[in-house]
This record gives sequence, structure tokens and C-alpha cells, in this order.
Amino acid sequence: MPAPRTSPPLPTDAELGILQVLWDTGPASVAEVQERLPGRPGYTSVLKFLQIMLRKKLVSRDEGSRRHVYAPRVEREITERRLVGDLAKRAFGGSAARMALQALSTTPASAEELAEIRTLLGELEAGKGKGATG
Repeated sequence: MPAPRTSPPLPTDAELGILQVLWDTGPASVAEVQERLPGRPGYTSVLKFLQIMLRKKLVSRDEGSRRHVYAPRVEREITERRLVGDLAKRAFGGSAARMALQALSTTPASAEELAEIRTLLGELEAGKGKGATG
């Protein structure tokens, strides 16, 4: 019987920064990732993080050319959802409402974002949103 499939671990803050670069730009070399990271960390630091992320199955590596090219193995939306779920459990006792209220009171939402939130709330109330069960 095959082993159950498990998700890769949640990325650390530094790993999340690298994933965001890869999600935004697509596959990239270590140097390309390094030049797009805030604060421009050292090449060897970025390489080390990518090697760790490869072992954790957060990224894949194409070794077909002279320079290795890394790509995300995890999807942005799924990773964001997992991170939000983890934060809701750890900081808000699992309450999505408390977390959303804190987020909206801390960082103002644009008119477009508020419209998206209203649409999602309508879908959830109708039982057909992403978070709806049944």
C-alpha cells in the first residue's frame, strides 16, 4: 500500500520571499532570484535556501543547463490558504471572523478589495464559496 501523500511543510518567512519571486517571475536561476529579493541577500545564502527548499519539496530544479533553474512546486493560492489557516489556528483560536476583522482594522482595504470581500461573503452565505462545505 503506498504511503499517504503529505503536503510539504509551510515555508519560513525567507522561503516565502523566494517563492513569491518564483511565483511572480516563473522559473529562475539563483542569481535571478537573488537580484529580485528585497535587501539583496548574498548569493550563497539564496543558494542554501533553495537547496533546503528543494529537499522540502517546495521547489523543483532543472539541471538541464549549466546553471540550475528553480521553479515553485507549490501553488501560490494553496500555500496562502494553508498559511492563513495556520495563522487562524495559532493566533485567533480558529476564528476566521476574528482574523478577518483584525486584518481589515489593521490594513485598509481598497474599494476593489471590499467588493471582492462582499462577493465572497455572498457566495459563502449561498453555500457555494471556496470555504463553504457541503
